[in-house]
This record gives sequence, C-alpha cells and structure tokens, in this order.
Amino acid sequence: MRTSSVKVLSAVVAVLASVLLGFSTATAAPAPTTLYAVPQLAAIPSCDLSSLPGEASDTLDLIHSGGPFPYDQDGTVFQNREGILPDESSGTPCYHEYTVKTPGSPDRGARRLIGGGTTTDPAFVYYTADHYASFCIVDENA
Repeated sequence: MRTSSVKVLSAVVAVLASVLLGFSTATAAPAPTTLYAVPQLAAIPSCDLSSLPGEASDTLDLIHSGGPFPYDQDGTVFQNREGILPDESSGTPCYHEYTVKTPGSPDRGARRLIGGGTTTDPAFVYYTADHYASFCIVDENA
C-alpha cells in the first residue's frame, strides 16, 4: 500500500512541479505571427506623348539632344521626395527633371518631365502637370 501511495504522491508532485515551473509534455502552440502591411507603390498610369501638351514633346527633343535648356534647373537631379516614383535601384541618382514650358506662366510653371537613367537617353520618362503631385509614364512612341 505504501508503494502505491508513494507513486501517487510522486505523480502529484511531478504534475505540480510542471505546472509551477511551466513545463509541459503537451506540444506547445506556435507563437502568434504578427502580420505587417508593406506599403506598395501605386501603379503609375501611362500616357501617350501625343496626348501631352506640345511643349512636352519640345522638352523631350531637348533632352535627347542634350540641350541647351531654357532653365538652369533643367537636367538637375530630381530627388523623388514625394516618393511617388519607384526608388532608384542603384545608389547613384538616376532621376533628372526638366521644365515643360507653360505658355503665359510668369515662372517655370508646374509641368515637368522626369527622366530616369542617362540625361540624354533616359530609359523612361515621367510627366507631371501638377508639380510632382501625380505622374504618368510617357510612351514616346504613341
């Protein structure tokens, strides 16, 4: 009788110890997973060069010929502070901005072409009519 009491007492002590010390013979549930929302860039619409103001085509011709440009800021690095355009893949600046003249404007106006890549042969060109609030990617062949 004494042996069975010792076995029962040993079992009770083991269960209490495991509960108090946090040990378990059962399989632990996996830790909860935290999901993070990763911001995605909005798709930038395309626009045909022929649908843009004629001055955009004139500016693009100047870009391809290397200038001369009417404004000192033309050809300078565009820093994409608004974060609307895709991040530059390399560590070197690849965006350059160019003014699209706005007839009747006393200053440079709001219209720009942003070239990605080399200054005279950009791999892609974006147009903004509202000073960087929105863009479209220019299809030069349409």
